[in-house]
Amino acid sequence: MSIFSKIAAGEIPSYKCAENDEFYAFLDINPMVKGHTLCIPRREVDYIFDLEDDEIARFQVFAKKVAVAIKKVLPCVKVGQAVLGLEVPHAHIHLIPMQSEKDMLFSNPKLKLEPEEMQGIADKIYAEFKKL
Repeated sequence: MSIFSKIAAGEIPSYKCAENDEFYAFLDINPMVKGHTLCIPRREVDYIFDLEDDEIARFQVFAKKVAVAIKKVLPCVKVGQAVLGLEVPHAHIHLIPMQSEKDMLFSNPKLKLEPEEMQGIADKIYAEFKKL
């Protein structure tokens, strides 16, 4: 079982931003910017393009709703999306609030935020997600 599967199952704590029966979203613990969120399918699959066509479509719609919630909570020009997937063997989408394209550079230094700030951001995103 991957670390992301354990997070989605509640076995490892996370800063939950959104969820439904199929997908789960949580704050990246090494964020590039405030609000950097990961969306994952609950079904463990390593490569995003191994998802079934209808499943990947639902995954993108879920990620879109999370991005809308992020944009309502954190001032940004857009929410960028990236799919890398080499560091954890579980398909995931990075959603990153952007002021400029430089915010999407994964080589940038990561932020160190206090747990209370992380929880506050996650709670606000989740509250907006539930309104959608």
